Amino acid sequence: MNYAREAKGIKEGVSKMPGHWVLAKMGKKVLRPGGLELTRKMLKELDIGTKDDVVEFAPGLGITAKMTIEKKPASFMAIEKDDAAVRRVRSLLKGERQTCRLGMAEKTGLPTEFATVVYGEAMLTMQSEKKKREIIGEAFRILKPGGRYGIHELCFIPDDIDDSLQKTIRSELSSSINVDASPLTAKLWEQMLKDEGFDIQKVIMQPFLLLGPTRLLRDEGLIGAACFAFNLLTHGDARRRILKMKKVFKKYSANLSGIAIIATKRNNKNNW
Repeated sequence: MNYAREAKGIKEGVSKMPGHWVLAKMGKKVLRPGGLELTRKMLKELDIGTKDDVVEFAPGLGITAKMTIEKKPASFMAIEKDDAAVRRVRSLLKGERQTCRLGMAEKTGLPTEFATVVYGEAMLTMQSEKKKREIIGEAFRILKPGGRYGIHELCFIPDDIDDSLQKTIRSELSSSINVDASPLTAKLWEQMLKDEGFDIQKVIMQPFLLLGPTRLLRDEGLIGAACFAFNLLTHGDARRRILKMKKVFKKYSANLSGIAIIATKRNNKNNW
C-alpha cells in the first residue's frame, strides 16, 4: 500500500478530524489501545472455530476482521457505521458467508440469538454510559445462550484512581483526539458487563503505548512504521496533531491501560 498517496487527503480539516482517522491517514493500521498483542490474546480466548457465527462491531480498517476470517468461522458479519470503512472491510472478505453491513452497533437489525461470538474493539470507550450499555445490551441480544463476547478498550488504572484525576484525563484525552473519550476502570468495565447479563471469564491488561516506538514496530512492521514516520515528516498539520495526542498519552501513561475482557452470555440476565 502507498501510504504517502493515502495521506494526500490530509489538508485543512486535520485540526478537526478525529484522532484515529488522522493516524489512519498517516498510515497507522493498528489503532487498538493494547495493540495487536492484546487483540491476539482476545481472539485466542474467544476460541473462534469453524462452527462459530461471528459478529464484529466497528471493524474500522479491518485488521481484526482479517485475523478472524483466517480462523474459518461458519459465518462472519461486521457492523460498521462509516461508509468508507464498510467498503474497505468488504474488500477483505472473500467467503460466501462473510459480509460487512452498514449499521449501528447498538441497533444491528440482526436476529435475536444470531451469533455464538461477538466482539468489538476501541469503540465503547468513545461512547456515553447510556450508549455503552445499549451496545453491550445488543451484544447480549444477538448472542446465543453461552455465547462469547469480547471487548478491547481503554481503561483507567488503578481501580481506586481519584475521580478528579479521571475527569482531568477524560478532558485532555478528548481534546487531543477530538472525540469524547470515557474510559472506565477495569472494575467498572466488568461491572457494566455483569449488569447487562454477562459472566466474566477472563480479564487481560496490556500497557497503552499506541504511539510508542516499540509498539509501532510490533504493530506496523518495519516498512509500515517507516512509512508512518515519513508521512509525519511531510505533513506538518497531521504531525502537530499526533504529537499533541502523544504528549497526552505519555503524560497519563501511569493511569491508562489497554484492557480485554472475555465474557459469556448468562442464560438469565438477572441471575448472578
